[in-house]
Amino acid sequence: MSPTMITFILYLLVMIIIGVITYRMTHTLSDYILGGRSLNSWVTAFSASASDFSGWLLIGLPGAAYAAGLGTWSLWIAIGLAIGAVINWQYIAKRLRIYTEFTQDSITLPQFFENRYRDQSHLLRVISAVFILAFFLFYTASGLVAGAKLFQGTFAADYHTSLIIGALIIVTYTFLGGFLAVSYTDLIQGLLMTIALAFTAIYGLIYIGGFGALFNQLGSISPSLIDAFADTRYDEPNSILWQAAGPIGVVGIISALAWGLGYFGQPHILARFMAIRSHKQIPKARLINVSLGLVIPLYAALIVGMIGIVTLDKPLADAEQVYIQLVQIVYNPWIAGILLAAVLAAIMSTVDSQLLVSSSALSEDFYRRYFRKHASEKELVWVGRFSVLLIAIIALLLAWNESSSVLELVSYAWAGFGATFGPAILFSLFWRRTTRNGILAGIIVGGLTIFIWPFTGSELYEMVPGFILSSLAIILFSLISKQPSEDILNEYDKVIDKIRS
Repeated sequence: MSPTMITFILYLLVMIIIGVITYRMTHTLSDYILGGRSLNSWVTAFSASASDFSGWLLIGLPGAAYAAGLGTWSLWIAIGLAIGAVINWQYIAKRLRIYTEFTQDSITLPQFFENRYRDQSHLLRVISAVFILAFFLFYTASGLVAGAKLFQGTFAADYHTSLIIGALIIVTYTFLGGFLAVSYTDLIQGLLMTIALAFTAIYGLIYIGGFGALFNQLGSISPSLIDAFADTRYDEPNSILWQAAGPIGVVGIISALAWGLGYFGQPHILARFMAIRSHKQIPKARLINVSLGLVIPLYAALIVGMIGIVTLDKPLADAEQVYIQLVQIVYNPWIAGILLAAVLAAIMSTVDSQLLVSSSALSEDFYRRYFRKHASEKELVWVGRFSVLLIAIIALLLAWNESSSVLELVSYAWAGFGATFGPAILFSLFWRRTTRNGILAGIIVGGLTIFIWPFTGSELYEMVPGFILSSLAIILFSLISKQPSEDILNEYDKVIDKIRS
């Protein structure tokens, strides 16, 4: 058994042990979905970043940097994400944590919308849950594809066998421990991801001779690799290697920066804000997340991809294998095993969160609402667990195609959540005049735009029209609707008073 294999097995055993331990701490649906709102600053910070980045941070983003250097979308995506994450922590986290307490202690996003607007028809809750399930299937599938690529590149394993093994591991500890298992494993996984990327980037820069040497070598291969405004093309099977296809253009830059808008509507990230022990711990969590869990891994991933261009002997057939191949070539097998386990950590940390949020949509927003209104907490926990299993199976089927791209799947799901729920969250938290009909229209318009926009043939990222149209729908339908009730307005004022105090 190779050192890399031993490292993987030890890491996976630790994750499953955490699942078993937290199984004994999970008694109610709130425990399973939000961990009983008991997370501290460190766990919240790294759990948010780990569940955010997923396999695309170590596979998709380095692959984009390997394929284009600073050109095309890679650098602009990183800038957009950094800005969006900071704004999300600064302005959304505290307000959402407080508001969910006022709205009957809401534990899911659909439940928050329903309670916030006193929606007796339950349409807000149901439609929100439907979109969550739809987009999370694509997001979860992206994580499973990333896991399969990891096992393929590391052990030369069959793609479909790798897919099944990865899914089984993730489902096991999520099934057992729920949110606590997910959050505490995310703390370990988030730290591991940050250390692995930072270590690999620093070691690679030292090996090459620093940033100057890196950019000189990239420029000698193709000037477009160090031009953030160039549209660089890479296609190894067709021998199109690092060739400039012209400028990226305004549409390309706007599309890349628009990734930052996605943060406002990601249920698995917003769930961390709702689960922190107290809103008073958010400033500390924000500092930890932005400094250690965001900036370092995000830009280290870009550096790793560019180091791969000048280090690997021959171009890769699959650019998204760059981190995996680079680590195995450069490092001792034992160190390589740890750094490759970080990829698995990134994948697991997001897929488990996505499974859990999808599970909450089925158990809380469908099962208890329409089938068993008086179900016991124990029953709901088990419904949540079996929902995890069902969703994982469907995502596995979506990921079965071996040609699937991690970044493309993530891009679609990210836009889906950002456009569907981002404006709804922002207006719910910041505009007193927002109405139930406005939020309902915004969710429907945003979600449907994401499904329809690809058929227009436009190169503009679907996040942009989806976010704009959703916002306009919220404003229009809120203004033509009757003003919210005094009860809703008074609650909003109380929330604002508490935030200011």
